[in-house]
Amino acid sequence: MKHLLKMLDLSTEEIIEILNLADQLKYELKHGIPHPRLQGKTLGMIFQKASTRTRVSFETGMYQLGGYPLFLSSNDLQIGRGEPVQDTARVLSRYLDGIMIRTFEQKEVEDLAKYGNIPIINGLTDFCHPCQVLADLMTIREFKGSFDGKKMCFIGDGNNMANSLIVGCLKVGMEVAIACPDDYQPPKEILDFAAGYGDKFTMTNVPLEAAKDCDVLITDVWASMGQEGEAEKRKQAFAGYQINDELMAVAKADAMVLHCLPAHREEEITEKVFEAHANEIFEEAENRLHAQKAVMVKLMA
Repeated sequence: MKHLLKMLDLSTEEIIEILNLADQLKYELKHGIPHPRLQGKTLGMIFQKASTRTRVSFETGMYQLGGYPLFLSSNDLQIGRGEPVQDTARVLSRYLDGIMIRTFEQKEVEDLAKYGNIPIINGLTDFCHPCQVLADLMTIREFKGSFDGKKMCFIGDGNNMANSLIVGCLKVGMEVAIACPDDYQPPKEILDFAAGYGDKFTMTNVPLEAAKDCDVLITDVWASMGQEGEAEKRKQAFAGYQINDELMAVAKADAMVLHCLPAHREEEITEKVFEAHANEIFEEAENRLHAQKAVMVKLMA
């Protein structure tokens, strides 16, 4: 494991190793056990998309690991003024020990890894969100004990979250069902991957079918960052793709609910369901810190 670019690159064993280390680091933090495993290391954090959780969790995580986080907005970098990614990668590789980038195009992340010689961590692209899904898997295992025999259902847009959840959940042995409108399905690359798991993966445009007997329900906002101009169009397309009492009634009685946040209550999830599962959702948010620390240790220690 040289980088974290997308869930497709990780083996099942690598995912489990990251989750096990994340559990250990979480335990150590909760019990006041120092773990300065990245003492003297510097992480450059490139943000071309704004963020609350990604910036705070990576920055805090580096401090807790004994390292130094360096925030770099697109306004601070020549990459935002037309410098080729390959030149930026070569320069930053001589200053830093690792780079986390949160951006639009997956190609930018891949190019940083191709032309640089330090670990690259994908903090989010339009194609995938591996850090979030590692935190989701960590949370599912915490609440459910294991992945064996468990079913994950995703409701909404076949976006970066859906892409990474499909891959991550299938790789750890879960059954996966997604419900999305026909015009908003995941890309062919993801569906081709999922097809290799046979009947462990199903896709429908009927949310009630996908949610039947599931152990975990997950959703995301209907309009992601950069799609604000399509907000009204998307509201119409996703009407009916909401986690609500009707959907919860067909899931298992002890089904958990996750949301990567920020949540738009009464759109993709009702206020009632969100608050009933707030403990799970905010534990998931906290686990971004622990999962990302595990990734940084794996790549940079």
